[in-house]
Amino acid sequence: MAQGSLDVWTLRRQDSNLDRTAPKAVVLPLHYGGPRGPGAGRRSQVCHSSPVDPGAASVLRGNQPAGLRDNGGMPASDEVDRIVGSWRRERPDLDFAPLQVLSRVARLSKHLDRARRTAFSRSELESWEFDVLSALRRAGAPYELSPKALLQQTLVSSGTMTNRIDRLVGRGLVTRRTDPHDGRGVLVGMTPGGLERVDTAITRLLDAEAELLSTLSPVDQERLAGLLRKLSLDFD
Repeated sequence: MAQGSLDVWTLRRQDSNLDRTAPKAVVLPLHYGGPRGPGAGRRSQVCHSSPVDPGAASVLRGNQPAGLRDNGGMPASDEVDRIVGSWRRERPDLDFAPLQVLSRVARLSKHLDRARRTAFSRSELESWEFDVLSALRRAGAPYELSPKALLQQTLVSSGTMTNRIDRLVGRGLVTRRTDPHDGRGVLVGMTPGGLERVDTAITRLLDAEAELLSTLSPVDQERLAGLLRKLSLDFD
């Protein structure tokens, strides 16, 4: 064989050997966490991504520990989930979606009621006393409303409101006087003592409620408020 032909044949055989022995590029999933095991060095030259923490890679692969999800380690289920799961097992013919929402509302309301009672008791107020005083406080100076306006805002009967006003007058937290614009009407006004009590109570209440919502971001809180507002419009 001529020297020129031999050189061409040798080069082609070398190219062919390179083709057969060269490592092939591997397309790796996005959650690939870096080289592992023998031969990993060659693969790392192909994939130029930064190594991923093994724990994070486990989450990305969906291998979360039992009972957790990728949301900062919060429990994947609560008591309502367990209750609904049991009901679905026993009555698969029923749709338990309403329980998912309203059972949580009911359970959270118990925590809120406890926080309210604690905040009000520290200001030496009952919950119903706060309701009346806060309605007067929101009215602005001189902090007066008619009994009718008060019962509309507190959602109680006329007889109940009359009894509550009497008790607040007895404690020196409100006064009652004749409406100067309507001789047959009455105005209920808040005393300085009542004003101090309600301002202290609302501050403590907001602190307690902020703590209850501390696991939600401001955006989540706004979204939740919007959904609850939409639900409550039919009842107001």
